[in-house]
Amino acid sequence: MQAASTAPARPGPAFKVLSAISFSHFLNDTIQSLMLAIYPLFKTAFGLSFAQIGLITLTFQFTASLLQPFVGFYTDRHPKPFSLALGMGCTLVGLLTLSVASSFPVVLLAAALIGTGSSIFHPESSRVARMASGGRHGLAQSIFQVGGNAGAATGPLLAAWIVLPHGQRSIAVFSLMALIAMIVLTGVGRWYREHQRRPAAKAVESGHGLPRSHVLRTLAVLLALIFSKFFYMASINSYLIFYLMHQYNLDTQTAQYHLFYFLAAVAAGALLGGPIGDRIGRKRVIWASILGIAPFTLALPYVGPTPSVILTMIIGFMLASAFPAILIYAQELFPGKIGTVSGLFFGLAFGLAGIGAAVLGQLADHWGIVTVYRVCAYLPLIGLLAVFLPDLKYVGRQEALVPAKG
Repeated sequence: MQAASTAPARPGPAFKVLSAISFSHFLNDTIQSLMLAIYPLFKTAFGLSFAQIGLITLTFQFTASLLQPFVGFYTDRHPKPFSLALGMGCTLVGLLTLSVASSFPVVLLAAALIGTGSSIFHPESSRVARMASGGRHGLAQSIFQVGGNAGAATGPLLAAWIVLPHGQRSIAVFSLMALIAMIVLTGVGRWYREHQRRPAAKAVESGHGLPRSHVLRTLAVLLALIFSKFFYMASINSYLIFYLMHQYNLDTQTAQYHLFYFLAAVAAGALLGGPIGDRIGRKRVIWASILGIAPFTLALPYVGPTPSVILTMIIGFMLASAFPAILIYAQELFPGKIGTVSGLFFGLAFGLAGIGAAVLGQLADHWGIVTVYRVCAYLPLIGLLAVFLPDLKYVGRQEALVPAKG
């Protein structure tokens, strides 16, 4: 009893740090969704096709997808506390470039710069969220994720209120958001550096005991689920505005409000996914959030404008709870490789979304935007694969704090 009473207690979550990283995520993803929401402006200004719209998204997402796993792999071995502020600097330059772009290639360059900023931000900020979690990994990841999803919901509103009325040059105003994020992330970098210097800063997580073949099979299932989620999300994020304008003759601003409702529901779902996973297990959350939306996606192409708002909000809420659960599940599947796993899954999320936008843009040009939504409605059925995930609810959760070397 005396030994138990003198054992070091696990510190609670560092909510100030989690709030700062979530706020930075909000600013980062506001900028990202702003790009998606101003597609109609660039489509009109440069006479772009749906395929070219998809190529903008592909450039942005592919840049992030290509770099994120390498960033995470490198920082697992060589932590860089101030890389977060540096990445946001790339985003700032991308915004300024986008505001003065005079041709389609320059728009692609700006998209690549913003994607590069995201590729640095996401793996390292996910690591910070786990470091600040106090062992409540799902809660910390959800706090981090909800900032990003709230930002994604805010971007279309700011586009409707600022960019569409005032034109392309007004995009430069949003560079102030990137500057604020750089300041906040510099403070987070100081905490990160001090945390790394603490004698008990490093934790060793127990393994899950699964054979390598089982781990690889589980990873394949997770990748399939990521494909299902982000391909479907691409159909909403990139083309919901065009679908509503075509199918229901809505004006651009009204359609952007519909996109905002969807993204707001996504933010709410992301906030709940992690804590629920902490309590009932990641597998159950993954199963319900992906396969559970299938009835709603199948109904979406056949309802009117008002029911479509309700359905997209239900879809966004349920689907968003999947990613925090999948990410924490993967981190538990590969203990000790937080940056690599975070970079891989964030990178895949961005890459698959970009590829999905490009592929769906081609389909929309040839078969029509309505057909795209009818085809994508079947993607959540891939969630049936979740039955092959092992239950890690009671595995790999114990951590023993050990003195950091040096």
